[in-house]
Amino acid sequence: MSRVAAFVAASPVHRFLVHVGQASLLALAIVKTLPRPRSYLSSTIQQSYIMGIRSLPLVLFIAVLGGAVTSQQTGAQFAGALPIWVVGSVAEKTMVTELAPILTALVLIGRIGASIAAELGTMRVTEQIDALYAMGRDPVPFLVVPRVLGGVFVFPALVVLANVAGMGAAWFVGVLTVDGLTTADFLYGARFYFEPFDLWYSVIKGTLFGLAITFLACYIGLEGRGGAEGVGRTTTMATVVSTVAIMIIDVSVVPLLKLF
Repeated sequence: MSRVAAFVAASPVHRFLVHVGQASLLALAIVKTLPRPRSYLSSTIQQSYIMGIRSLPLVLFIAVLGGAVTSQQTGAQFAGALPIWVVGSVAEKTMVTELAPILTALVLIGRIGASIAAELGTMRVTEQIDALYAMGRDPVPFLVVPRVLGGVFVFPALVVLANVAGMGAAWFVGVLTVDGLTTADFLYGARFYFEPFDLWYSVIKGTLFGLAITFLACYIGLEGRGGAEGVGRTTTMATVVSTVAIMIIDVSVVPLLKLF
């Protein structure tokens, strides 16, 4: 019987269910903390600044590259086969509904998610979090809630700015490199297939990505063990799990486009 219990405890399914349960408890603790904003408001503003302002240059740079590549590839693939204004249509749909949210999320996984996991993992292995418990202080309002709320508030704004930067780059590079494409053609194509829900869809994805990245990074960081090597594993795990999570979310929200 003991061998069976040991096998079950060591099985991947058991470990997965344990993590699901612990993550659910952390999510419940976050929700219970929300009615007490005085305990996390100042830290949330600080985390929002770190996530937003300091990440903005890199996010815009990646978005510009994404927009430039989109317009050039569209012009090269469809030259002579479709009207030239299709470059604007493809750039708008690709950047707003897919590239800008995904590229922003991938950048912030490395810029924010890994940083959160490493920071909280280091606090765990150096027993700083245990010290908070010993003093009767709950670490969730001080360490978790500000980071999660900062991600939820900041990520959608970064996605919107990435949309603007990506579309601007797509227009500029397209006019320069695609034969026959003018500003009027690009704007006509961008407006032709544009739906107002495209922007809402982009913001919804940004919000979900921000929630997933910061929550998973906090949870994995708090579960860190094993000294410096453990912190390294924690950071890697947070990056991998967050990347898989945003791709699953990306696939899951696609049906919203059909509804609207």
